[in-house]
Amino acid sequence: MVTFHSLLSSAGWAAVFLGLVGTIAQYARAKRLGVEGVSLATWVLFVFMGCFWITYGAVSAHSWQVILGSLIILPIQLAIVFRLKPWRRWNVTVRCFAFFVVCCVIPTLLWGWAGGVLGTGIAMTANRGPQIVELVRHEDASGVSVSSWVLGVGGSVLWVGYYSGAHLWAALVSTLVAGIANLSIALLASWRHGQARRQLVAVEVFAD
Repeated sequence: MVTFHSLLSSAGWAAVFLGLVGTIAQYARAKRLGVEGVSLATWVLFVFMGCFWITYGAVSAHSWQVILGSLIILPIQLAIVFRLKPWRRWNVTVRCFAFFVVCCVIPTLLWGWAGGVLGTGIAMTANRGPQIVELVRHEDASGVSVSSWVLGVGGSVLWVGYYSGAHLWAALVSTLVAGIANLSIALLASWRHGQARRQLVAVEVFAD
């Protein structure tokens, strides 16, 4: 018999799947069209925070959904970071690591996993900031996958459902706020892509 609790547990597996599909979509677009508009800081922080979630899932939450949600996409995230050539901007990676330590590692050491997860929620929201700034400042967002961020929104909704069923309230709050940031990026990227299409049509009309 299917229960409400089992549905919420299944939401976690669905979130894992959406996270994988969304990350693959971003990698495929970056590989096909380049990385214009993609923020190095955002994806470096994704890697660091993925390591945090894997550890949290294994040590505290004892959840395969939480572990695999970050573990299976970690190699793809690293591939995206590699395409962004972090060795040319090593200072970005250093700053991201320092930010990760301040927001995630230190709160965990001081206040336990609940403090670390809430700190990670702050980091998860803030790490979308560079991507939002990139989209606001630069018109060319050809490398940013709208579908990836839309799937991220859907995944956030599913994770909120899963964390609710698992009574992981700190993780729920963190994911909810990050999901709102995902939605902002999806809307901004869609707007930039729409601008590019309109400019292309205008050029073609002028050429005719």
